[in-house]
This record gives sequence, structure tokens and C-alpha cells, in this order.
Amino acid sequence: MNKLRILSVVPAVLAMGLILSHTKLADAQPVPINANFQPDPLVLNGTSGGANKGNCGNVAATPNHVLEVKKSLPYLRLTVEGQGQPTLLIDGPGGRFCVLTDNSGSKPEISGYWQEGKYSLYVGDLSQKQFNYTLSISQQKK
Repeated sequence: MNKLRILSVVPAVLAMGLILSHTKLADAQPVPINANFQPDPLVLNGTSGGANKGNCGNVAATPNHVLEVKKSLPYLRLTVEGQGQPTLLIDGPGGRFCVLTDNSGSKPEISGYWQEGKYSLYVGDLSQKQFNYTLSISQQKK
């Protein structure tokens, strides 16, 4: 009889977890990115790191930011600045990409063509700590 009770509770617990995860995802409101957006650079802030360990450092379970590129852009540059060893994990229409910092203190940066669609951005850290960061989004080439 106890096994039956446990089995009936498991689906409820899983459903509750999915609801809470979905609610957290809904908190990251998409930031619309159009051609010639202003201000340029667009600056977003947050706290890096998280409990999920992977090849892109420690990241949160949900994205720090969601970008919605309304129309394909020939050039877009994302740069993360912060303490520690920040990383940037991007999950979008073109795949999943990880941008790491190196030991020279460089900032994680990615630039190039961005196709239309939604991009989930996870700002992580190679350490197990959390730090404040600034994410700059620009259409200007260096």
C-alpha cells in the first residue's frame, strides 16, 4: 500500500516542479532586439553563476536573459564584464554556444551574424561563486 501512495505522489511532485520551472522561465521577459536599436550598447545587469555545473562553468537553471531578435542581423556583439571568471552560454536557433573567459582577464565576447529567433542567455562563472555582471549588447563593430 505504501508503494502505491508513493507512486501517486511522484507525478504530483513532478508536475509541481514543472509549474515552478515554467513560472521562473516566464520571469525572464524577452528583450526585443531590432535593427538600429537604441541605446547602443544596450546594457543588462544580473548575478552570474548557479548550481548547474557543466562545460560552461556554473550556470543557473533558468536563463538570466532572453533576447528576441526580431529580424536577422548581420552583426551583433555580446560582451560580459564582471568579477570572477564569467562565462556566457547561449541557447538559440543556431544551436548552443559557450563563450569562456581566459586567464588573461579577457571578457567573454561573441559577435557575428544572428538569425531571427529567441536566445536564452546564461551568465555563469568558472568558480563556484556568484558575482554581479554587466552584459553589453551592441551592433557597433570595435
